[in-house]
Amino acid sequence: MKVSRLIKRRTIAKEVCDRGLVSINGRAAKAGADIKNGDIVEISLGRRRLKIEVCMLAENMPAKLVSQMYKVLEDRKTGNGQEDYL
Repeated sequence: MKVSRLIKRRTIAKEVCDRGLVSINGRAAKAGADIKNGDIVEISLGRRRLKIEVCMLAENMPAKLVSQMYKVLEDRKTGNGQEDYL
């Protein structure tokens, strides 16, 4: 998540996983979970829900190319019982 810049710090990414706020292909993800191309990752941060499909894996990636690493399937904000898409 850090390389893709979905979550900017490794410690925060680990904490989010430890709290059960990340799933891979519908299953709760641990911080050290392996992912592969085609996996569907869902992240819940506050009121934001993000669902992506992994398109490419890399150890390092220039910021301008990060968007090639995943495809956003869903990006929404929830609150007050209603869902508002961003």
